[in-house]
Amino acid sequence: MNDRQTLPELTCESYLIPSADQGIELYIRNKRRADITHFSADKILLYVHGATYPSETAFDLPIEGASMMDLIAARGYDVYLVDVRGYGGSTRPPEMSQPPDANGPIVSTDIAVRDFGTAVDHVLKRRGVASLNLMGWSWGTAISGQYTSENNAKVRRLVLFAPLYIFRKDAVIAPAPEVSAAAPAPLGAYRLVSKEVAKARWLEGVPEHKKSDLIPAGVFEAWIEATWATDPQAASHHPPMLRAPNGVIADVLASWAAGKAYYDPGRITVPTFVIHAEWDFDLPSYQAIEYFAALKNVPYKRLVEIGEGTHTVMLEKNRMQFFREIIGFLDEQDPLALR
Repeated sequence: MNDRQTLPELTCESYLIPSADQGIELYIRNKRRADITHFSADKILLYVHGATYPSETAFDLPIEGASMMDLIAARGYDVYLVDVRGYGGSTRPPEMSQPPDANGPIVSTDIAVRDFGTAVDHVLKRRGVASLNLMGWSWGTAISGQYTSENNAKVRRLVLFAPLYIFRKDAVIAPAPEVSAAAPAPLGAYRLVSKEVAKARWLEGVPEHKKSDLIPAGVFEAWIEATWATDPQAASHHPPMLRAPNGVIADVLASWAAGKAYYDPGRITVPTFVIHAEWDFDLPSYQAIEYFAALKNVPYKRLVEIGEGTHTVMLEKNRMQFFREIIGFLDEQDPLALR
């Protein structure tokens, strides 16, 4: 199918599943072709978001009539996304209804991995398969990467978009998009992010003469409205503010920013694809390169750098390069079997 052709009819389901903790539910969205009812393990993909924004408003935001989720589903994949607790359509922990400084950071990476594992098991049971493909963005690469390192048998292939890894000692630490103006000291349970900060962070590091046409017309406005609408309390602030849990920030400061890996990529033993963009200010290219080198026990791996893109390249002018690289990795036959 040509990327620009009319998409086949897609079926979409959105629903909640129970987490491992009572009272916490996780938001799941599934898209698939309406004319396909059975999916093998190699045609199932589960995606998880980064540190600040939910899965659905990046992975499933239509641009020119199709989202990344739509494009992959149209290729015959059974595609899922999940929000970990505190994000998007999933349950907000009770601490998020209190002032930020009333509690310490919530929703650590370990908690997120546990929520992600619940989603993985749900999809495996739903489709009656033993493994599936995983994809993470930003902090989501730590969630999906750590999960894979502990559950290789359940993972067929792993896609890591803008991997979070060890910050260099002389680096400007930007532990998550939009964080720099929002993380109090000491860290509270969550941070508040404004729309203005979000756009400034998106374009940070982009050459001035390239900024005007990087984001397709209307996309930032559509994304910002959809994202802030996922937080039922966003509009209660003036200006509107999005709540984002600070567990990830605490983990970054204690681990990756302190020169330590949160988990060992060498424990991953499945084919892995690392994809990154040239102007990613939040998690620079050296992190992708060094993470790639740490994947010492995978059967094969690949690293692709997309030119003229940022941490949010999936919503930018070069998004189709991003899609084609990922679908190429997922679609290809095992290159080791072709010898």
